[in-house]
Amino acid sequence: MVRGSLKNLISKSLSSAGKWQQQQLRRLNIHEYQGAELMSKYGVNVPKGVAVSSVAEIQKAIKETFPAHDEVVVKSQILAGGRGLGTFKNGLKGGVHIVKADQVEDLAGKMLGQILVTKQTGAQGKPVNKVYLCEKLSLTNEMYFAIMLDRQTAGPLIVACSKGGTSIEDLAEKFPDMIIKVPINVFKGITDADAEKVVDGLALKSVDKQSAIEQVKNLYKIFCECDCTMLEINPLAETSDSKLVAADAKLNFDDNAAFRQKEIFALRDTSQEDPREVAAAKADLNYIGLDGEIGCMVNGAGLAMATMDIIKLHGGTPANFLDVGGSASENQVVEAFKILTSDERVKAIMVNIFGGIMKCDVIASGIVNAAKQVSLKVPLVVRLEGTNVDQGKRILKESGMTIITAEDLDDAAEKAVKAASS
Repeated sequence: MVRGSLKNLISKSLSSAGKWQQQQLRRLNIHEYQGAELMSKYGVNVPKGVAVSSVAEIQKAIKETFPAHDEVVVKSQILAGGRGLGTFKNGLKGGVHIVKADQVEDLAGKMLGQILVTKQTGAQGKPVNKVYLCEKLSLTNEMYFAIMLDRQTAGPLIVACSKGGTSIEDLAEKFPDMIIKVPINVFKGITDADAEKVVDGLALKSVDKQSAIEQVKNLYKIFCECDCTMLEINPLAETSDSKLVAADAKLNFDDNAAFRQKEIFALRDTSQEDPREVAAAKADLNYIGLDGEIGCMVNGAGLAMATMDIIKLHGGTPANFLDVGGSASENQVVEAFKILTSDERVKAIMVNIFGGIMKCDVIASGIVNAAKQVSLKVPLVVRLEGTNVDQGKRILKESGMTIITAEDLDDAAEKAVKAASS
């Protein structure tokens, strides 16, 4: 999940390859309540709160966590932004509410188990399996803070603004001078001067400057030690008792660091992810779902993107990015077909394989067996080239199945688009 001006920058890409690259920026995301717990361990100020997954847990949670509070903030937990302006499919407006303590049970009951639709979830929405009950803070000033990876400086970049809120991207567009950017030397780490520059840009009104510097340094420590790809706090707020608090945070983590961040990656909530992508990950396949009608199975990321673009060039739209890799097994090919055919929008499947390490005869056998196992009901177009290509073509021809073969990439794309439209 990518928010703010960064999201707008990425979304400008119009090609299929661009959509794939946008999806590739996705990393492990965790829920707000999980992020708050992690930040608290690093000395970052966060609101007092507790997550509940059933109505039965609510009264106990309120008595133990908010005994002296009249009002409680009830936040639906989904891995998408725009919750406050979202709508539940049961008609409830807004995924974030401030209510009296005796109203929490009724409101949370209307959220739990329901689907929340926001501008970031798409029309399908996301399930709310937990709600986060937080203390209502008296906020006197709201700001924006984020740390992300910057390609230009090849290192971490702190982005901050003295104004926060739900439309930080609009603010960045209208008043770009309000956004401050502080690149951090990845080898030296954050210095007091770096942190002071950030704090000065936030234009604090009441919080002690030195304590704010320490909070910024603690946030950077989380970013580095937890292998974050992005840490975004909106709002970062001053309270009436002069504390700097991370009132709402989004944290993303680098999938390549899963081996050393086992506790964090154990927090993954697959109910918030595309089930096809979850199945692909289990089969060790690189899959990202799109919204087209032609399912693609290709070996190699570059060839996969080229395949998607040439489908688009011929008037079709790819239903997915799927890179089976250079040495996929027959079982992986079968799993790939199961994932492709589970998408009801797919009207045709196009397989584009260049045989190098992966030999064409092996992939051809996998294609035939997979098509038989899933009882393929949509047209299948196959283009093979490379090692053992003649054996592969013979296997396809002798399979007794209706497989449309293609001589080159243009031919395959043209036939796939025609098959899907018919």
